[in-house]
Amino acid sequence: MTKDLTTSTISRQNILNNSFALEQIESNLALGGTYWHDEVIFTKAQVAQILEIDERTVDRYIESHKDELINNGYQVLKGQKLKELKELFGNDMNVVTKTTILGVFTFRTVLNITMLVTESQKAKVIRSKILDIVLDVIAQKSGGHTKYINQRDEAYLPSAYKEHSYRKEFVDALDQYLQADKWKYGKYTNKIYEVIFLENAAEYKKILALKAKDQIRETMYAEVLNAIASFEHGLAVEMKQAFERLGRKLTTKELDELIEKASQNPYLVPHIHDARAKMASRDLCFRDALHHKLKSYIQSVPQSDFDKFLGETSKSLEERLSDPETLAVLKRLKDR
Repeated sequence: MTKDLTTSTISRQNILNNSFALEQIESNLALGGTYWHDEVIFTKAQVAQILEIDERTVDRYIESHKDELINNGYQVLKGQKLKELKELFGNDMNVVTKTTILGVFTFRTVLNITMLVTESQKAKVIRSKILDIVLDVIAQKSGGHTKYINQRDEAYLPSAYKEHSYRKEFVDALDQYLQADKWKYGKYTNKIYEVIFLENAAEYKKILALKAKDQIRETMYAEVLNAIASFEHGLAVEMKQAFERLGRKLTTKELDELIEKASQNPYLVPHIHDARAKMASRDLCFRDALHHKLKSYIQSVPQSDFDKFLGETSKSLEERLSDPETLAVLKRLKDR
């Protein structure tokens, strides 16, 4: 899916929150700047020179996107901080001695304004490089398998194991407490998917370009699996209670009513909304997959997620299964 960085706040922020990509971008672009207080900074004049635009154009973008730029490191220096900067780098940074305030950009802020400026051919070239580097970094850090990037989260295996247990409980409940044919398993699996993330299995597979043999739940994030497990467990319990109260198996209409009631349960709703936001936002960022029915839930992916799926604590499923600590967790879940 084409990402227009000049118009998409979320796409810009997803790049700026990705510290792994930023490191590679900074090394690749070599924009210069001045090292101060443990980071590289740039003046407005330097930014204008890098992007080959007028300083007044920089001013316009600062004014129109002030909150976003400040959030990503832009600051106005005055007083003691400005005095210190003048004493150390005044001439080198073309800082006028009589200046009483000075706006400075961090490297993140330079990238931020580069992703905004539409008047500069240089900015367009840099944006293209940025997107290429981001894709390369995600592919490299994920081992080239973004389809299963969800499994790099250390919470994935315990969540998958718990969901598998509750899935069996729910399937058993369908057998014991529901009057229905053999198609009930797929039908009610889809109903649960539609409650949790508004898509059925076929829609989900198409969006993620999964093959027929791919197991859907093996691609789901831990939070999504947890929401499904909670829903399955709750339904299984309510089906048993209704069966015992009625003294007979439930009709499909009665189970549909239980599902509708559960979808509005105030204890479950926050987990469902969280699962939708996580799926929609992460899939757009890491898998370049857009869940159209979840567009309103899309947010920028926080830096903690990049650490979770691309950082030192992230591992492939094979590595997880050979980790004694993970195996110990799974054993405790099995023995609970």
